[in-house]
Amino acid sequence: MTATQAVDQAWQASPYASPAKRIRWVLFTAMSLASASAIAMATVNSIVGADLGGSPAWAGVPSATILVGSALASPLWGVLSDRLGRRGSLAAGMALGVLGAALAGAGVVRESLAWFLIGLGLTGFASAAVQLSRFAAGEVHPPALRAQAISTVVLGGAVGSIAGPVLVAPSGAVAASRGMNELVGPFGASMLLSGAASLVVAWRLRPEPRRLGAEVAAAFAGETIGDRVVRPLAEILGGRAARLAVAAMALGQMVMVMVMVITSLHMRRHDHALSSISFVIASHTLGMFATSLISGRLADRWGRVPAIALGAAILALASLAASLSPDVLPMSLALFSLGLGWNLCYVGGSALLADQLRPAERARTQGVNDLLVGAASAVGSLGSGVVFAAVGFSTMAFFGAAVSLIPLTMALAARRPAPALEGV
Repeated sequence: MTATQAVDQAWQASPYASPAKRIRWVLFTAMSLASASAIAMATVNSIVGADLGGSPAWAGVPSATILVGSALASPLWGVLSDRLGRRGSLAAGMALGVLGAALAGAGVVRESLAWFLIGLGLTGFASAAVQLSRFAAGEVHPPALRAQAISTVVLGGAVGSIAGPVLVAPSGAVAASRGMNELVGPFGASMLLSGAASLVVAWRLRPEPRRLGAEVAAAFAGETIGDRVVRPLAEILGGRAARLAVAAMALGQMVMVMVMVITSLHMRRHDHALSSISFVIASHTLGMFATSLISGRLADRWGRVPAIALGAAILALASLAASLSPDVLPMSLALFSLGLGWNLCYVGGSALLADQLRPAERARTQGVNDLLVGAASAVGSLGSGVVFAAVGFSTMAFFGAAVSLIPLTMALAARRPAPALEGV
């Protein structure tokens, strides 16, 4: 019997397994709804940005606005998680997404770039809360099963990867039938989905994950519930494993966003229909999320570092492949692979970071981590539009491949760490 199997056997016999399973699947459902909301908007955001801005250089600004909002809000949601609990902060964040989608949609109706970007900024605030839900799932499981728990929540994005783009055309048709721009439709769908996600969390996320997580930590990781010693952030993030975890998530997100956000405009310039663009984006988001359970098992069984190394290598190859052809099938395969590489870096990095934290350090450190991730991806998003307008899609894709080599090099240089608290 392997160590992981032994822990799993003890876990299933414990009183914590059942409530943790319920929490995991509630978060999966909420993530499914929230990701469908975000992806429906993301499918058309670059098109709306270029239209309202009057230049292709504006294509990356909508995504950058969301990411900046998410980055700025991440530490705030970390603090609110301490004060309101995971349930209260997640429900509030998802409810904020309703307001953001409404303002962004109003911006499209009024042809107001300012309204559009303000709305997207608020959806970025909401996104920061949604992204922290993966850590809520991880903290209610023992370290040996943590990556699989995180990957289950990330898997919720697979539902969004299918539902989000699929909703674009019918919601656009509804908007057009009422005399509005068809691009308004996805924002209306996003409002409904975000509202449903907020209700699911407020109604069903019980018991409070932070309380259960502290009990699980005491029982399975040798930590005491009363231990409130909190290390400085510089000490936590200065550790080699934590640096690798943050680099994998931040740079993996940057590369993925850099290529993804400009793909819609790139394909539209090659005269592809909105349905073809939606198919490619759906393929990409399917790669991002549908492979989560595989990534989680790999990270738990083979180790966090090998998962990160594999993900970074796939990101580099996918970026290069995306530059080869603008046709639907090659773009779909390249964007699917891009999503797969991101998933391995994201799940592996999230689990590796969670392994380094004491219960009292989690919410704050995870919020700061997501600030760094959001900032890096915002730079990638904003830069993608500028680079695309200046030198084209291929050069931008080559740059993405080069950035992918950074976490790959760090992972190859690292010794394989055990999934335990480093420096304690």
